[in-house]
Amino acid sequence: APNTPCIATRHTSAKQIGGSQPGRRWRRTIVTPIVTSAGELEDENAGEPGRLIRQRYKRAGEIIKRQGNMSCLIINDIDAGIGWFRDTQQTVNNQTVCGTLMNLCDHPDLVSLGEARADDGENLRTARVPIIVTGNDLSTVYAPLLRDGRMEKWYWNPSREDVCDMVHA
Repeated sequence: APNTPCIATRHTSAKQIGGSQPGRRWRRTIVTPIVTSAGELEDENAGEPGRLIRQRYKRAGEIIKRQGNMSCLIINDIDAGIGWFRDTQQTVNNQTVCGTLMNLCDHPDLVSLGEARADDGENLRTARVPIIVTGNDLSTVYAPLLRDGRMEKWYWNPSREDVCDMVHA
């Protein structure tokens, strides 16, 4: 739906385990997750992490359009990848990833990998892809990315049974 936020965020305390659990659990279902880790959100080449996000988003969109399967983009530990921490420097890549994610939320069906836009724009069209992110401290993430309409947030405090299920998965 057009008014549904594109990004859903499950955050938990730093003491909890489970950052990569959505991808593991969904692999056993009919959803094809495209997974990105926080470590991939930095690169020696400026702009590459933003391009990687767009490529993976587009790949998930192709799965939806061509195969008819559900797909999503999962970004694990987003706060570790783009969070602002005391005595750390923001990089061009941090800014590019935030800008890329905001653009995907605002224009989820138009994604460019650098190609010129055709007159009708059809070469940039893709299916709208849900983006699921995990993190421990969302207060470190650029505030405009977190705003209502772009991101739906919920705090997850796993029960003992949830933790046991994750350990045995």
